[in-house]
Amino acid sequence: MITYSAKKYMGFTLIEILVALAILAILLLMAIPSASDSVVRKQIEEALPLANVAKTPINGLWATAQELAPDNAAVGLPVPEKIVNDRIQSVSIENGAIHITFGYRAHSAIKDKTLSLRPAIVEDAKIVPITWVCGNTKAPDPMTIKGNNKTDIPPRYLPFACRAPADNK
Repeated sequence: MITYSAKKYMGFTLIEILVALAILAILLLMAIPSASDSVVRKQIEEALPLANVAKTPINGLWATAQELAPDNAAVGLPVPEKIVNDRIQSVSIENGAIHITFGYRAHSAIKDKTLSLRPAIVEDAKIVPITWVCGNTKAPDPMTIKGNNKTDIPPRYLPFACRAPADNK
């Protein structure tokens, strides 16, 4: 009489391994766009402090003369192409608004795109200092935004503080 004994195999079958790899691949594909957006958003946030080069003299001109600078030269700044860093190719002033143009080592999603920082003022209380409005956001109620918004960066890449209220998801 021949007896068959069931052998106990330890480990996973090929099908089980393939299913696990497929699930892992799906999860990775879902995470990649989110990670890419975070990288772009971080590059924008890191670039924003360069705008302080322009904010300081604009704030000073507003405090002393209640005027907004028409251009870089009006506040003693160099031409826009001279205010740069590794992510920004220019910082220009236009009627008080600061326009940051990305380039050089910026992510391809924002290369040659612009982010605007616009001054918000209280028209009938000129003593109130400027509040800076980033991108597509709105000004606080009693304030009026000056300058044009040239922001052409897709909202999903903007830092949350630079998005319109409906985009803050």
